[in-house]
Amino acid sequence: MKKNTFLLITIFCYSFFLTACNMATPENYFDRAVLSCNTMSGFAGDQLHRELEQPSVKLVEGTKDQTAQMKRKEVIDNQIQYIEEGLQKVKDLKETDDTRDILKTSIALYEYALPVYKNEYVQLARLYDDGASAEQIATLKQSIIDKYASTFGERYNAVMNAGKPFAERHHINVQWDVRTSPDLH
Repeated sequence: MKKNTFLLITIFCYSFFLTACNMATPENYFDRAVLSCNTMSGFAGDQLHRELEQPSVKLVEGTKDQTAQMKRKEVIDNQIQYIEEGLQKVKDLKETDDTRDILKTSIALYEYALPVYKNEYVQLARLYDDGASAEQIATLKQSIIDKYASTFGERYNAVMNAGKPFAERHHINVQWDVRTSPDLH
């Protein structure tokens, strides 16, 4: 009997601990569902295209001071990985009446952008990496902008518009529409 009681108490405490650890705060919901979408703000626009034109450098494996330019495919693969992880983190959050809007709009944005990264942006990266003509690159870049920028902007704004009242309800201090780049006047 003592063993059964001890076992039940242990199971109860363990379950309570797991449940308590999985309860996300409003700030956590906001960070995962709203703020994380900022990493996609350059989608179908100049920011991501500039990054593909002039990719970052990385350390050459086995060295401490030698760098090499990243392949464009690596840039896109990193973005795909980040988006997949971000999407999963949003999907892992429990939906409630209070969180429904930010979760649904965030998931819709992630699910809209991800296939474009996996298809058109992988193709664009390949054009860069294979040394395609400037005309081929420009044509695909413009095609991405024409096909996806408008809808992406609408979905991105929907996330931000859902995030504002959520932040207000939960007293999350956010500075909206902060411009840090001189070309974003």
